[in-house]
Amino acid sequence: MANQPASDPITTETTNSDMARDGAAAARIEAGAERFKQGTTRTVENAKQKFDAAADRVEEGLHTATDASARAAIRAAEKAAHARERSRAMAGDARDRASDMLQSVREFVRERPAQSLAIALAAGWVLGRVLGGRR
Repeated sequence: MANQPASDPITTETTNSDMARDGAAAARIEAGAERFKQGTTRTVENAKQKFDAAADRVEEGLHTATDASARAAIRAAEKAAHARERSRAMAGDARDRASDMLQSVREFVRERPAQSLAIALAAGWVLGRVLGGRR
């Protein structure tokens, strides 16, 4: 190598040719890398949009379900209140009828005490026979 001149035209051409090829290859690699980056960026953006749309649909579904649950709870509370009012009215009616019957029995006893005593004795005897069994 010491015998060859430093600026050999064949070596210089080969070196320049290799560098040009290397530069073109590097440019192609850079262009490919840039296309890859752009493709991945688009893919990621599409995925983000799809995930956002899916999250929005889930949120809407949850809101709809929550609203439906609230409406159902309100209806249940209204039905419970209605049932409570009906049961109070029925209990009041039953108390009134029981009070009326008790008043009728008291009047009957005042008007016919002997007959009332006979009925009470007979009822007691029948209940004693039915419930007491044989001894």
